[in-house]
Amino acid sequence: MKMNSLNVHIWKYFLLFSVIILSFLWVFQGLFLDSYYKYGKINDIKKVADVVKVYQNSRNFSTVVNAASLDRSVCVEVIDRYYGTLYTSSFLGKGCFTGKEKNTKYKYDFISSQLDNRTYELINPEFNNETLVYAVKLNGGRYAFINTSVEPIDSTISLLRGQLIVITIIVLLLSFVLSYFISNLISSPIVKINKSAKRLAKGEFDVEFDIDSKISELNELSRTLNYTKDELSKTEELRRDLMANVSHDLKTPLTMIKAYAEMGRDLHKDSKKKREKDMDTIIEEVDRLTILVNDILDLSKMQSNIEKIEITEFNIVDLINDIINRYSVYSELEDYKFIFNHDQEVILIKADYKKMEQVIYNLINNAINYTGEDNTVIINVKVDDVIRVEIIDSGKGIKEEDIPYIWDKYYKNSKKHKRNLIGTGLGLSIVKNILELHNYKYGVLSNEEGTTFYFEIKKESN
Repeated sequence: MKMNSLNVHIWKYFLLFSVIILSFLWVFQGLFLDSYYKYGKINDIKKVADVVKVYQNSRNFSTVVNAASLDRSVCVEVIDRYYGTLYTSSFLGKGCFTGKEKNTKYKYDFISSQLDNRTYELINPEFNNETLVYAVKLNGGRYAFINTSVEPIDSTISLLRGQLIVITIIVLLLSFVLSYFISNLISSPIVKINKSAKRLAKGEFDVEFDIDSKISELNELSRTLNYTKDELSKTEELRRDLMANVSHDLKTPLTMIKAYAEMGRDLHKDSKKKREKDMDTIIEEVDRLTILVNDILDLSKMQSNIEKIEITEFNIVDLINDIINRYSVYSELEDYKFIFNHDQEVILIKADYKKMEQVIYNLINNAINYTGEDNTVIINVKVDDVIRVEIIDSGKGIKEEDIPYIWDKYYKNSKKHKRNLIGTGLGLSIVKNILELHNYKYGVLSNEEGTTFYFEIKKESN
């Protein structure tokens, strides 16, 4: 067992706690027991003295005082100024002074002192033991002397010390046993968690962290690690997909660039028209590579919280019209139709213009890639309690179980990557990060007749 292990620490602290408690008991018994015992006796005789003073003129004096003296194990004697005994309590324990004792010097001393009360520590010559006497001045020239024997307690201390030795041994043994079980109760699930965490660190995502401990904090830790495992598993899967898909998107244009460059050099060197066509293809593929690299950089900056938004006020209707105009080539060459519906000609919003341009551009790209045979993309801007922007395609829709993952980088329904007609496959992930930077609500609605991507802008934020 390691000296700095949890088991050893629990054992040491438990044992230290027991030693401190036992040390306190030993010190109290050795140093303070005599004083505490004497303090208790003084307290007893003073309380009986209070009873004597309260009932000194009562008909029930004898009955009440006798009961108090028996209860506190003290003797009471009342005398007059001529030392004549007027009353003696029925309790006459060992060492009590009575009216018969010859030593009356302390009585003379108190009566002549004119004090209201005084405490004496005397030796009873009859039993040779220490006796405490509390003298009280009463009404009518009477004096009460309440006394009790302070029995030697050496034998009592010896008995208690013997008991304490036994108690010390028992407590230390119990400390060893309890600390062993408590340390195992705490450390065993931690050891399990540690072993599972090491497996997780090696990339074994099938590991499971048990939630069956009797300690709620450890169960909460296991839940957190299970959640971490699930998220890491998703991240690892996305990483593999990203590597495969990015490498595919990089490989395809690079291959085409090389092929058309070789064609221009070897096959079409004598044909200016064909060389220009080869150059156009190379330029298109280089542009595609540039877009891919820029998308990856933009996404990385947003996910690392480096990217900041610059808020300006602009007309979102004009922005969408400008973006639709860029797709006129698809309308002419491939018969794509872009339908833009809006409630008002001027709908002002406050947002980052360039980033909102990215959002709408990427959502339209996504709609073009997945729309149906009618090649129709619909853009709606509705003004109500919020400004709602919708981009709708007429494709086959997205499976319900796939919807939570479509915002992930390079996520594909079939897990089989195809080259996008437009864009890089990072568009929806960029959209998600930009909308979250603006704190806009967003989502997707899908069925077999098509898919609607939307986001909402709060009017009061404008």
